[in-house]
Amino acid sequence: MNNPLKDIEILFGKEINLNSFLQMPGEEPFSEKAISFLNALSIVLRKNAKTNLFPEIITFAFFSRKANLVQMKKVYYPQNNMRIGRGVVFHISPSNMPLNFAYTLVSGILSGNLNIMRLPSTKFEQVEIICQAIKTVSEKQKFELFSKRILLVRYDRQSAATEYFSSICDARIIWGGDSSIQEIQKNSLAPGVIDITFADKYSICVINADEYCHEQKPQKIAQEFYNDTYLFDQNACTSPHLIVWLGTKQNISSSKEIFWTSLYQIVKTTYRLQEHAALDKLANFYKMSIHLEGISKTEMPDNLIWRIEMDKLTPDIEKLRCNCGYFIEYSADSLFELSKIISKKTQTFACYGIQREELMDIIRLKKQNGTANIVPIGKTSNFSLTWDGYNLIDSLSKEV
Repeated sequence: MNNPLKDIEILFGKEINLNSFLQMPGEEPFSEKAISFLNALSIVLRKNAKTNLFPEIITFAFFSRKANLVQMKKVYYPQNNMRIGRGVVFHISPSNMPLNFAYTLVSGILSGNLNIMRLPSTKFEQVEIICQAIKTVSEKQKFELFSKRILLVRYDRQSAATEYFSSICDARIIWGGDSSIQEIQKNSLAPGVIDITFADKYSICVINADEYCHEQKPQKIAQEFYNDTYLFDQNACTSPHLIVWLGTKQNISSSKEIFWTSLYQIVKTTYRLQEHAALDKLANFYKMSIHLEGISKTEMPDNLIWRIEMDKLTPDIEKLRCNCGYFIEYSADSLFELSKIISKKTQTFACYGIQREELMDIIRLKKQNGTANIVPIGKTSNFSLTWDGYNLIDSLSKEV
């Protein structure tokens, strides 16, 4: 192919010689060099005044600190193990999630690999801040090796770069919607190269109103829910779209009043709704009204929060989603009603007042290979090296 890299923008790794890059060996997972590099990145980010403008960067910085990485090493890389990174990992991050690239890059570094990262086409300030921090750390002599093992690039869909990077990598990770993944997979891989895809998923929040109506800090729970949803405009696969209420009618009614009032106070002062999002919400409600019976819209002061009440669950509920503060509510008599909607598309359950084992029983009953996370409200976006059922350290390295 003609120069496949002529149209790419390189944000980090300008001095990389691809021939020598491809000859570099994999490293052992959780090497001291990798942990020290990521800890230094964490320190630079935490010292940057701009970081305070983005809570998600603060979360990433704490995820990358040495104490957390050492703890993860105990879990993911026992001392009696011996593994080596596969080589070159080609990561393709989603266009609507600015921090995703940072976490998938960490998984590639910790598993002992060289990493080529296609960044989101949208120029998010969060991406620029982290890229600059990576440059700053790599300028130190102690970490200059990483300037030769990481390539961060941005290019449009018409570029031949995806085809080229797919042809030279030892593992490929694709994050995105189903159609985007299918399009990318038209670029073939060499035999033996693994392809890991993180496709479009649907997440749910379950609240026990009998417990919540006695909550002493409803504003804190509302803030945690805001972090799960509005921080990502509900674009994250872990962001809940369906809110399921359990409990007596009276407690559900009072809990809803407390919950949504608390959330609205936060959204009103913190969130900026784009004009197109308000129109999308209206259009989605009309679409739901045409195809479903027994739905109603609960009045709120403005367009910041849309609440759509359903009187029965539908198996294809993931197709009814909308973003930027659009929530479907359902009052259930039992958790086992959720078995109607659990599918391969189900990703995360965010919970309040629910025992984990109760949800596990439903998942066992359904026997679907979907749901991967059961977490408290506020923890849905916490990245783990086991994601969607993949142990990324094992997947991106080989046992010796």
